[in-house]
Amino acid sequence: MSDDGCTDCVLGRSRRDFVREAAATAVGVLLALGISPEMAVAMRPSVIAARRRIGADPSYPIPAADGIQIDKKEDVILVRWKNEMFAFNLSCPHQNTALHWSDADHQFQCPKHHSRYQPNGTFIDGRATRNMDRFSLTKAGNDVVVHIDVMHKSDADKSGWAASVVTVTGGE
Repeated sequence: MSDDGCTDCVLGRSRRDFVREAAATAVGVLLALGISPEMAVAMRPSVIAARRRIGADPSYPIPAADGIQIDKKEDVILVRWKNEMFAFNLSCPHQNTALHWSDADHQFQCPKHHSRYQPNGTFIDGRATRNMDRFSLTKAGNDVVVHIDVMHKSDADKSGWAASVVTVTGGE
């Protein structure tokens, strides 16, 4: 019980408890929207680091299920979504602000000007004028290699942007 007599008050909880309860609420909202329990849990972003390098390019294990992974060192967002893998620039194409994943809305959002994007990087609405910028990527066994020196902007390189996807199946 806190000093003011409030036993159920959020202020009486630790930050860790608050974050855990907020995450559980977000998963509950996704379940209510009809998303499978496995997908709802998987879509919470995790922080990763490259497993190895092939030349200058980072390599990452292909996740077993849909999800979002962020490599802050390389400024890369990796997404496995509906049997496809994408690698995005961490920054919003509008003014280079780091994008955030919204569990509640199941989309990427720019905190600065509120542009929103689908998990595959397609622009929904906001101040941005194009989709999220994609890196070229290739599959190498059970890994995906992100070619960080080859970024495709959907307005200037539509075919390159569309081709920057790797198809994955099952629990690769």
